[in-house]
Amino acid sequence: MNKITIINGYKEYIKLKEKIIILDNINISFESEMMYGIFGKSGSGKTTLLNIIGTIDNLTSGTITFDNQEINGMKKDTIADLRMQKIGYIFQDFYLNENLTLEENISQPMFINPKFNKKSIQERSNLLIDMVGLKERKKHYPNELSGGERQRVCIARALANDPDIILADEPTGNLDKKNEKIIFEMLRKLANNGKCVIVVSHSNSIFEYTNKALKLEEGKLIEYE
Repeated sequence: MNKITIINGYKEYIKLKEKIIILDNINISFESEMMYGIFGKSGSGKTTLLNIIGTIDNLTSGTITFDNQEINGMKKDTIADLRMQKIGYIFQDFYLNENLTLEENISQPMFINPKFNKKSIQERSNLLIDMVGLKERKKHYPNELSGGERQRVCIARALANDPDIILADEPTGNLDKKNEKIIFEMLRKLANNGKCVIVVSHSNSIFEYTNKALKLEEGKLIEYE
């Protein structure tokens, strides 16, 4: 099943009265059980594309659909609910709350999700902590964790609401090769287990893990050779 489809996607910014085209007539579908890698030079629009997929930003023109449901024109509250239920984010800079434990950071997204109660939040947090191999660290704070451990916390947090789509923006940018391998393997496993995983990365190592690699250049998204 196609999870996300962009049709005639166009995005521009006006800066100092100059029009800057970020995305130029992009047509693509992202499917479940697939891991995609998106490459491109700095400033090519990779993060903008990811934010549009994640409903944080909007296309200037064109349409984007989730499971054949067009989001153009949706009310803000409806889009916010869709984002909470269907999309999980992983960032290069972690964005963990330094005043919360690992366990509490992972739990945060579930507190705004009405389908969870206190008991189910606890149960799912423990399940995710075990999944990312940090059971012995659950009461630790972010400043007590390594970079690789922090990113594993971010993956668990992104999965808190059991989203269909995982968006990762340079998830290994701050990590060494050993931890990069661990994170890419985790993301690959998520795709194998039914998620749609879309990763922006500068690392050539991601080629080993993706089903499809895409390059964003001069506003065009092309399959990477």
